[in-house]
Amino acid sequence: MTTLADFKATGIDGTEVDLAAYDGEVVLIVNTASQCGFTPQYQGLQKLQDDFAGQGFSVLGFPCDQFGHQEPGDEAEIQGFCERNFGVTFPLFSKIDVNGDEAHPLFRWLRSEKRGLLGSDKVKWNFTKFLVARDGRVVARYAPTTKPEKIAGDLERYLTR
Repeated sequence: MTTLADFKATGIDGTEVDLAAYDGEVVLIVNTASQCGFTPQYQGLQKLQDDFAGQGFSVLGFPCDQFGHQEPGDEAEIQGFCERNFGVTFPLFSKIDVNGDEAHPLFRWLRSEKRGLLGSDKVKWNFTKFLVARDGRVVARYAPTTKPEKIAGDLERYLTR
C-alpha cells in the first residue's frame, strides 16, 4: 500500500523533503496559487495550522501554475508573497504540476486515491485539498470552493483517532 510516507518533494527553499517526516500526523495537502480568486484561503489554511498544529496536524502547500497562469512567480516570490500577505508559516514546496504527464508523483497518487466530482481524477483548479489521516491514507478530497474553516470538523475527527 502506498502512503504519504512513500513520497519526497522539493521544499520552497530547494531542499529535498522526505514526506515520511509527517508520518503519524494528519495532513492537509493543497495546490495553491498567488493570483487566484481563492488565494485568500491562505488565511484560513494558516488558521487551521495555528489551531491544530499542536495536535499533530500540518498543512502542506504546493504552488501550481497550471490553472490560468495564476502562479507566475519563482519560489522566492511565492514564499515572500505568502508570508507578507497571509503570515504563512506552514511548509510550502517548489512549484509543481498536479495534472498531466509532468504531474508530481504525490499528486498522481492523491488523485487516484480520492477522485473528484463525477469520478474525475483531475485536479480542477487551484486550492483543491486532500486530507491524509495519521496512517498516511487519503481520506477526503475537497473542492477549491471549500473554505478551510469548513474542514475543521473533519480535522478534529481524524486528530482524535
